[in-house]
Amino acid sequence: MAVTKIHPIEKTLYLALDYIMNEDKTDEKILISSFACNPKTAHLEFEQTKRECNSKAKILARHLIQAFAPGETTPQQAHQIGLDLCKRVLQGKYEYVLTTHIDKGHLHNHILFNNVSFETGKAYQSNKRSYHQIRSVSDTLCRENGLSVIDESYKKFKNRYATNGKCYTEYTEFKKGNSWKSKLQLTIDKAVLKSKTYEEFLKTMEDFGYEIKIGKYLAFRHKDKKETGRFTRTKANVLGENYTKERIKERIEDPNKHQRYNQEYHYEKCSYKKPDTIVDMKNNEKVKSSKGYEVWAGKHNMKTMASALNEMRKSGISSYEELDLKLKKVASDRQQLLDKIKQTEKEMKSIYSAIENKNTISANQLIYDTYMKDQKDTNFYEEYKSQIIAYETAMKSLKNSKHRTLSIKNLSDKYVLLEQEKTMLMEEYSSQNAMLHKLQQAKKNTDLYLENHLEK
Repeated sequence: MAVTKIHPIEKTLYLALDYIMNEDKTDEKILISSFACNPKTAHLEFEQTKRECNSKAKILARHLIQAFAPGETTPQQAHQIGLDLCKRVLQGKYEYVLTTHIDKGHLHNHILFNNVSFETGKAYQSNKRSYHQIRSVSDTLCRENGLSVIDESYKKFKNRYATNGKCYTEYTEFKKGNSWKSKLQLTIDKAVLKSKTYEEFLKTMEDFGYEIKIGKYLAFRHKDKKETGRFTRTKANVLGENYTKERIKERIEDPNKHQRYNQEYHYEKCSYKKPDTIVDMKNNEKVKSSKGYEVWAGKHNMKTMASALNEMRKSGISSYEELDLKLKKVASDRQQLLDKIKQTEKEMKSIYSAIENKNTISANQLIYDTYMKDQKDTNFYEEYKSQIIAYETAMKSLKNSKHRTLSIKNLSDKYVLLEQEKTMLMEEYSSQNAMLHKLQQAKKNTDLYLENHLEK
């Protein structure tokens, strides 16, 4: 397994080149390669390219380090992997000097490449995306050369859960049935059920009030949010794997494939119209001052009470005592569901932590084993200090975990099941929450109606 790091060089480029080409570190300069420049004059050639391209970039070069686990490769193989890395990442657009150091207990490549491309004249964009590309190419090369790489189960797990759950606001809104992500998911589900083709699906989403942006990712924004809201991309790490453009098309072609749940059922449970409220005939000043309003309020109250009684009958409630008992039961059931959700989240957090710790241990095992063989090698410790500390911290945390004996794949499978269980619990919680609000309003209306109309 290779560890990669990259940092900018703004000054003293020639000193950096002198360091990486030190013959004591590079097998008497045998392990030195370059592209489109002479290693001895690379610092001058880098600056000349910058001038010719009229570049105003402050950074002179980028220093990329690719370090291999101790004892896992040979100097020649490491150097060739470095050349392949340059070829795939820099794509023949930047001058570079590559050296392989063999002076320590581990082999590592130093790559100094021009920050400005002689082909495009543009500066290299160093960010999270470009660094992840370097990491990905490095892992691929390690795999092709029979070296250890990051656990595939861990990679799949991280790709699936790139965003770690909902923020607190999104979570609480979801429980109320008001989450904008939840509403978009529900609308997409409903549109999928109503559509026979992808084009019909897009038309249905427009009918539901959504603006559509079609590009690399399908994106939606509700027309009510036009002034303040942004488009939401249907990416796996935003809405979930079941809502990507490709998956939506598959679901339309085969309604039984990848169907998360019956949208009609879920939508009916999570969305409900807020019940009307009884007008207080005794303490409302408008009722006292306006005969017309008093007449309207009386009719409104009768209509509202009739509607409330009808809703109660649908819930199997035929008396005031049964309403009170039903309220207590629904409140109790809702609390039990919330307790289950919290317990499930706690278990998911524990599994997530175990997966991270196991991956950290696996990634740094060879480095730590080499360090333990000779703990007096302070240079080795300083070079790999962060990895050694990370390994020891992960081991300490995993020691007290009940998941320590399971593999990353097994833990990932358990996490998926818990995620599904949590989704079902939250849907049920939303249903119970809606029912509780309905019953509370029905009780409030009943109490107020009895107080206003039946009290003598």
